[in-house]
Amino acid sequence: MPVASLPSDYGIGCFSKEAYKFVDDIAESSLSLWQILPLGPTSYGDSPYSSFSTYAGNPYFIDPDTLVEKKWLDKAALKKYDFGRDPKDIDYGKIYESRFKMLRAAFENSKITEDHHFRAYVKKNAFWLDDYALYMAIKSHRNAVSWIEWEDDLRKRKAPALKKAKEEYADDIVFYKFQQFEFEEEWKKLKNYANKKGVRIVGDIPIYVAFDSADAWANPELFQFDEDMKPVAVAGCPPDAFSATGQLWGNPLYNWKYHKETEFKWWMRRLQRVFDLYDVVRIDHFRGFEAYYAIPYGDKTAENGHWEKGPGYALFDRMKKELGEKEVIAEDLGYLTDSVRKLVKRTGYPGMKILEFAFDSREDSDYLPHNYVKNSVVYTGTHDNETCLGWFESIKKRDRQFACRYLDIKDIPAKEVPWVFIRTAMMSVSDHCIIPMQDYLALGNEARINTPSTIGNNWKWRMGKKDFTKKLKGRISDMVKLYKRNDR
Repeated sequence: MPVASLPSDYGIGCFSKEAYKFVDDIAESSLSLWQILPLGPTSYGDSPYSSFSTYAGNPYFIDPDTLVEKKWLDKAALKKYDFGRDPKDIDYGKIYESRFKMLRAAFENSKITEDHHFRAYVKKNAFWLDDYALYMAIKSHRNAVSWIEWEDDLRKRKAPALKKAKEEYADDIVFYKFQQFEFEEEWKKLKNYANKKGVRIVGDIPIYVAFDSADAWANPELFQFDEDMKPVAVAGCPPDAFSATGQLWGNPLYNWKYHKETEFKWWMRRLQRVFDLYDVVRIDHFRGFEAYYAIPYGDKTAENGHWEKGPGYALFDRMKKELGEKEVIAEDLGYLTDSVRKLVKRTGYPGMKILEFAFDSREDSDYLPHNYVKNSVVYTGTHDNETCLGWFESIKKRDRQFACRYLDIKDIPAKEVPWVFIRTAMMSVSDHCIIPMQDYLALGNEARINTPSTIGNNWKWRMGKKDFTKKLKGRISDMVKLYKRNDR
């Protein structure tokens, strides 16, 4: 359940009273894991997998009521901001236009620079926060264009240009640091509340950073850039049965040679950051650490790409030595080779099993429950899939017939179909079972979170305030206890 999808009075889910109620509802349902999407500030397209910083938090999640409690805002004044009127949808245009005005008003009333907690936070996080705040300040004064379009002296981080920008945008820089301080304080409070309720947070770290990010601008040595700071190649996926031209993601690729020479220092800081924010971490696109697909920069499709070797086990060996044993979920979906399987097995991390991937009537599948191993995490679907009900209604007839035979589905109402899948997931041998909230609510594709390779109608679904009912909590709890999921 993404944070953005929580109900609230302010157009998007945030760290508000509804978030705390959601934690209560989870605990009362006998559930102990809440998986969220990345928490970073989103850019064009609103995807949490495309963020202006791998370290920063999304200022949209700051709770306006908390700012009122701190006397930085007047409750009545909140009514002048238009955050959108549809409680089941996120209007990112209105959020963008209103949220930063509201935060600016709170910042100007906060006297935040006099707060010793703020000063300590800024000092502790200077290694990423200084670059991020400067990046966002410069960007805000250039019509939000990417750093690649800035004037050369700033784009290439020439010292005199940086010095001038820091002086000229000093107030804005503090404003962006204020946002991060408030985000972190509110998130840590919510996470601590969840942990005390017996609910652990499963976070998500994208393998790549966005090209339009403080990370790429401030650390060009980490990436495959030429002398003009332009990418040599970018990330994506090759053509397959789903896309004749492949997927062109456009993220900068890592200079793995440099990372190895520095003993993965940047990666260790990045991983330490996510383990500070979450209890368990899902590492996105895990296969990219074994081999990654490189597409020449400037190509319009992914057709001319080729595979390159990734760092392999060396990165995770370093991680275990420096950070200790951590709870990780390996997102090992997609086309897997034997070498990818060997890497996942060597790390010891559980992979993912997706029930929606299981019912191809042409072949036996690793995603069919009778093929599972204990060291895995089972899902009915993910944020990139249709909802369970939507998927069941849209698949080919013979695949649906196979699913009905396998699951013994006969003459049941459509709304009960997701519960058959939920039951199947819970009774599997997988150590963990995570169900999208939309499937517990038995919703169709109107509640789909994301359709990959599309822009404009993703990341928008929100749950209603009264959707997580007492009856639903009881039904979930009964099933959790029946299959001893709360004992694992």
